[in-house]
This record gives sequence, structure tokens and C-alpha cells, in this order.
Amino acid sequence: MIRDITWKTGQRIVAGFEGFTVPEALKRLIRTYKVGNIILFRRNVESAAQLYQLCSELQDLVMAETGLPALIAIDQEGGAVSRLPQECASAPCAMAVASTGDVENAYQSGLLTGRTLNALGINFDLAPVMDTNSNPGNPVIGVRSFGDQPETVAHYGCAVIRGLEQSVLSCAKHFPGHGDTEVDSHLGLPVVDKSLDQLEACELVPFRAAAEAGVSAIMTTHILFPQIEKENVPATMSKAIVQGILRQRLGFQGLVISDCMMMQAIARFYGTVQGSLAAINAGVDLVCISHDPALAGEACAAAISGADPRMMDECVARIVAVKQALLKRPRLPMSAAVDPQALRAVQQQRAASVCLVGAQELAPLGGRPFFVGCQPFHASQAVDSLGRMTGFAEYLQSQLGGTSLVTPVEPGAEEIAKAVAGAANATSIVLCTYNAHIRREQLALMQALGQTGKPLIVCAMGNPYDLSSLPQGACGLTAFEYTADMLRILRDVLTGAYKPAGTLSVKL
Repeated sequence: MIRDITWKTGQRIVAGFEGFTVPEALKRLIRTYKVGNIILFRRNVESAAQLYQLCSELQDLVMAETGLPALIAIDQEGGAVSRLPQECASAPCAMAVASTGDVENAYQSGLLTGRTLNALGINFDLAPVMDTNSNPGNPVIGVRSFGDQPETVAHYGCAVIRGLEQSVLSCAKHFPGHGDTEVDSHLGLPVVDKSLDQLEACELVPFRAAAEAGVSAIMTTHILFPQIEKENVPATMSKAIVQGILRQRLGFQGLVISDCMMMQAIARFYGTVQGSLAAINAGVDLVCISHDPALAGEACAAAISGADPRMMDECVARIVAVKQALLKRPRLPMSAAVDPQALRAVQQQRAASVCLVGAQELAPLGGRPFFVGCQPFHASQAVDSLGRMTGFAEYLQSQLGGTSLVTPVEPGAEEIAKAVAGAANATSIVLCTYNAHIRREQLALMQALGQTGKPLIVCAMGNPYDLSSLPQGACGLTAFEYTADMLRILRDVLTGAYKPAGTLSVKL
């Protein structure tokens, strides 16, 4: 295989596509530019059997065109950020795992996830999130983080890494830290105005630990750090951050991969193609263009003519070494992807994560419970499917009786009054909130229901910060994810069949 500039450039691109089969546009991209890496999303996943077949076809195509295996990546974090089909085990989110209080659960969640991905043909998990969620108002990290203290994140995150690396490559993200932002980089360009000393004291602690724990890759974030990088470019495009901090200061020798270059933080302010070229020249080994093969082709063309030759050779050498090592990694049988024991294990972890907040005892439901709250919605651009989600109020009413009311995500005065009226004859109120610390109209609903004098149980189906505003006398339950898996657990908690025993890994 001739390793010319086109071949080298193709090794540095990670491309995504639409659909359950390999489209012609992606085939052309691989054949023309020798693109050697793929990223999958929920839009590419129909079933375990289909996903296995898709990965096999992708590997055959990339191997034939490049002479090396493809890195096939996916964001399988667990919780709401899950790309796997229903028949596969999906671990709880990071904050839920940490709230079990048992680091062995973190290792096991990584181990089970890695085995599942390996058996399906995916060799690169873009997880775990190693951001310290120091800002409770963070709109995109939240429960994807293990906690609000860097030591907690390092402790649990490194355990997940050790589990994943038994079967697949793992990736710590989003370097040097997305935890202290109030802007989602999918939608805008965040700024973290911290000095290097401040980053060393918090954000960098988990990433340093991940590097020491043997993580295969670290993902850069699209955030401005003006005290570190003076050229008004985000971390992904910054030599000062990629080379100066990650490579030299932390001594990281593994792969550096970008977050998606089609996110608005890059596309709107720098352009995907030019941003990708800047990231390549900053020393980012793998650049993700996750949604458009044609745009990935434009980025390849720009890199062929504009990439730094010395940096190109350094980065390609790292990628080739990783791929050659992958050829020696054992492949698990397909049965490991649909293991009933794995499904039971992750459900036990979910149950162990539920925390009781506020009142010391869970209020009894009585004979006429009233279940109220919003439907699931895309709380973040990181969540690309509602496939595992189902409605809170209707489900619990169907299981436990009583009455129910579905409210808007942002209930107004009329909807709040309707909910209060609906509770008039209830023996108890069970309210679902979903990231109400951001959709604050839900907090007004919670306060209004608290003033009815009825026993009130609030189930935080996303970030637990909603429970910092619990009315006096109310009790809260942390669920961490708005999924059918968690609703089944809440049913058992509300009936007393299961007692919540988790310890919340963040302060409210």
C-alpha cells in the first residue's frame, strides 16, 4: 500500500453517515481519500445483528482500501447518551455509577460496555467523560460527569477506563474540561476564563489520572481558554493546549481526537473545513466530521494541500501503531453483545444509584396517587435518540393506579393551575422533573404542588440539581436518566419493594 499524502490524510479523518447500511457517498469517500475511521450514532443502529453486519462491511471496505483496520468509534457513555440497540446492555450514566458509592461498579460498567462493543465490531468507545461538573448550570455535561470534585471524577473514571480497555480503546473527554460552562458547544462557543494553575487544580486532575491509567485517547473540546491560548481559537485548534499542555505538560502519548467539527462552536465561528485543517496542524491525530461524507471529503482535500508534513508523519505513526495493535486484540463472539447477565448487572447498578434526598423516609402513595410531569425530550445535543425513553406519568399510573397528568416541558401558569387542581383528591403527588435547573418553569410547578399540603415525591429524571429546590417536607429521588429501565426501578422504589441506598456524588 502506497502511503502518500492522500493515504496519510485519510488515516486522520473520522467520518459519519446516515442510515443502517453503508451509503455510496461514504464508499466514495473511503475509496477517494482512503478515510480509515468511522463514527456511529443511534441513527446507524437498528438491531444488534444489523450493527454487527454494518461494522463487518465497514471493516472490509476500509481494510481493502487502506491496508489497515478501521477505528470504528461510538459514544457509548451510558444513561441518556447510549447508541446501542435495546437488546444490548447499556450502563447507567457516570453520575449514577459514582452515586452507587462503589468504584467496582465503575469498573464493571466499563468491562461490560467494552465486551458488548467488541462483540458488535466496534473497537473505540468515546467514553468516559472526565469533565468535573463544577458548574451545576452546565447544559451539556451534568450527569455525564462522575461528580463535582476532580478526585471523584478521576477515581471512578479511571475504573471505567480499566474496564473498557480490556476489550476496546477508551477515550477521556472533553480536554481540558467542559465542566465549568453555561454554553453547549454543540450550539455555541463557550469560554472558560481560567489560568493554567486553576485548571491544574480542578479540570486537569482527571485527565492526568486518565493518562496514567492507560487511556488510549483523549478528546479535545471546542472551548476558548483565553488565558492559555491567545489566538482566539478553541482547544481543538490550539497548539498551546494540544502540544503545550496535553503532550508536554501531561506527557500524554496516546491518540488525540477532536470532538465533532460540525458542532456550531466550530462550524459557525471558524468553518468545519478550515477548523479541521487547523486542528490537524495543531497535532490532533483524529478529526471527527460526524455527519456529512461530502464535507469530510472537503476537509481531506484541504489537508492534502495544507497540512504540516512533520506533524502529519508524527500523528500517522501513532495511528498506525494503534491499528497494528488492534489486529492482535481478541474478538468476542456475537453472543457477548446480548448477554442476559450483562442486562441484569447494569439494571442492578441503576437500582443502587437511586438516592433519597430531603425527607428521611419516602412518603406512602396511598390509594389515589397523582403522577405528573413532562414527557422525555432532547435535553442536550449529545442525546441523539429517545429510543430507550418512555413517559413518566402514564407509565407509573398504569403500574400503580391513581391519576396522571402530562405537563409541558416549560409549564405556564395555566398548566400549573391544572396540575394543582388535579391533585385535589389525591392521597399523594409524584412529580417528574427533567433538568428543571435549566427549564425552571418546572421548579415553579414543584413549588405549587408543594403548597397543596399533600405528600410530595419529586423524581429528578435527569440532573439531580432539581432537588436543591425541594419544598419543605417533600422528598426527592435521583433517577439520573429518563428511560424505561429507570422507570421500572422507580416503580419498585415507590411501592417499597426496593429501598434507595445511593449516595449522591455532587452537592445540591
